Amino acid sequence: MFSRIAIFFSTMATVKFGGAYRDAGGLSPLLAGTLGGLLATWVTFVPCFLWIFLGAPFIERLRGNVAVGGALSAITAAVVGVMLNLAVWFALHTLFRATTPLVAGPIRFDAPVPSSIDPAALLLALGAAYAIFGMRAGGITTLLGTSLAGLALHALGANG
Repeated sequence: MFSRIAIFFSTMATVKFGGAYRDAGGLSPLLAGTLGGLLATWVTFVPCFLWIFLGAPFIERLRGNVAVGGALSAITAAVVGVMLNLAVWFALHTLFRATTPLVAGPIRFDAPVPSSIDPAALLLALGAAYAIFGMRAGGITTLLGTSLAGLALHALGANG
């Protein structure tokens, strides 16, 4: 569980670092990116853990309440849906260099262009899947291994 939380926070901080780095305003890009990543981590981390630490004693008392249990189950399902949406979006935009938007009424989907697949990203994704499911490696171990492999591929010029 801790590794999933660590991966979430590191992904979120990386995305915010990139956004602040690209639009640094009057600051240097590195300083803006660092401040953006730290601020995003702080405003995400602190309220969540304050809620957990302050609310935990009350949740135990509500455990038997059917209405509250149903509401918490609905919230859990919504959070899982958001995480799945993000996982699919990141996978599509990491594995494929180009996507085509498909729109059908209120539904919008970025369909991958098969000819734009990034072989290095595919290799890293397959390696991570094998590490997690085949070798039963933990999230942190897999993240470190694929990060080092990605750096090696970049050094060899396989970054597209």
